[in-house]
Parts: sequence; C-alpha cells; structure tokens
Amino acid sequence: QVRLVESGGGLVQAGGSLRLSCTASGIIFSINAMAWYRQAPGNERELVARISSGGSTNYADSVKGRFTISRDNAKDMGFLQMNSLKPEDTAVYYCTANVRRWNREYDYWGQGTQVTVSS
Repeated sequence: QVRLVESGGGLVQAGGSLRLSCTASGIIFSINAMAWYRQAPGNERELVARISSGGSTNYADSVKGRFTISRDNAKDMGFLQMNSLKPEDTAVYYCTANVRRWNREYDYWGQGTQVTVSS
C-alpha cells in the first residue's frame, strides 16, 4: 500500500505564505504526475496545480503567479509554495499522486491539510 501525508497547512493572514509538503511512503517503483487539489466548504474539489514526472507544470488560473508546485523525486515528495494568499484560498488541500507499482499504475490521495487565510 502507498500512503500520502500532507503537512504545512495552518492559519495565515491575507498576503502571507505557506508551504505544503506531501510525503509518499510504501512500495513505490516510481511516481508519475503529482497534483494538489483543494476543496472549500460547499464547493467541489478543484485542481490547483499539477506537475509531471519530468517537471512540467500547470496551474489553475486563480493561483497562477502566486503558487508554485515542485517535487523531489529522490525523496518521493511534492511541495506547493503558496504566496500572496487570499481568503478565497481557504480550503482543505489534498495531495494526489499517480504511482507505478510493479506493472500497474494507481492513484492515491492524502487525507488533506487545512489552509485558512484570514482577511
């Protein structure tokens, strides 16, 4: 089994920064794409940012220029640097990864970390 654990969430004032981390553990041959999603109360879960195994990235329009996704392949970790945070960024943030195990690929999700931005 593979486990993803997020950390780094918390309470921050508008304009502040947070860095989320995602650590994958278990039997992992390789990690393909990693991504961060978020879900605010009453809203659907939405894609925030995605990074391929080769480092190509894409972002939701709402976070472009403020958030940066990265990864450390050697440590099976992913990161989301969030700058210039706004109250509308308040949500539970989830890490997800497409993991190769033996000859198959599986999608895994973390439990989420709360990010609260006060105005």
